[in-house]
Amino acid sequence: MNPTIKTICVDDEYLALQLLESYISRVPELELQATFKSPMEALSYLKANPTDLLFLDVQMPVLSGNNLLKVLSNPPLTIFTTAYSDYAPEAFDLNAVDYLIKPFSFERFLQGIEKAQKQLIPPVENGPTPNEFHSGSSEFLVVKVDGRTRKIFLKDIRFIEGLKEYVRIHTADQRFVTLERLQYLEETLPHPAFLRVHKSYIVARDKVLSIEGNLLEVGSDRIPVSRSRREEVFDLIFGSKDKS
Repeated sequence: MNPTIKTICVDDEYLALQLLESYISRVPELELQATFKSPMEALSYLKANPTDLLFLDVQMPVLSGNNLLKVLSNPPLTIFTTAYSDYAPEAFDLNAVDYLIKPFSFERFLQGIEKAQKQLIPPVENGPTPNEFHSGSSEFLVVKVDGRTRKIFLKDIRFIEGLKEYVRIHTADQRFVTLERLQYLEETLPHPAFLRVHKSYIVARDKVLSIEGNLLEVGSDRIPVSRSRREEVFDLIFGSKDKS
């Protein structure tokens, strides 16, 4: 199945479009087709081009976001992006996937993407779940990154950061974002070579250099350790001689 989601953005504010472009560029499954400051230009585009997902502002000159959707006979899945909460009831009456209040974080943005994906990608019956992360062998993982399938060798992984429905895999000189849950990786990666040290982090045990308080030194990064896991993590990485 092709995971690419064809996306466009409509907002009369240049900075808002810039932020959306930045967020979209960080999600491998999203393919940005076009951006529009004019809702009328967006309307013409949508009538002529198949689009999976629309990011849409509400208050715009000439044609509001809500009215733009009403004009379309077959609108794409839509996530509203607006500074006003007042229009949320009407937006959801128009079957909006989500309603993001500006300024919204990347994590909140990803929540909206997850909701859209659940509608765009049907569940697979009696088969693997529709993730793009698989164990390739005991030596590497196979991940989908920016539309490419690639190997990431376990020996190169320093730590993995959870981002809601996505993870960011950190090596010494690169970062890879792919669609997956941290819980799945905790169950898949070999233990104790890889340790879940926090609700948002898995670390490679051999890449940890030191611990100070509740922070692990992994290369130039500092990774938090949950208080409830600190003793176990310390014992597995450093032994049980000194936990001060």
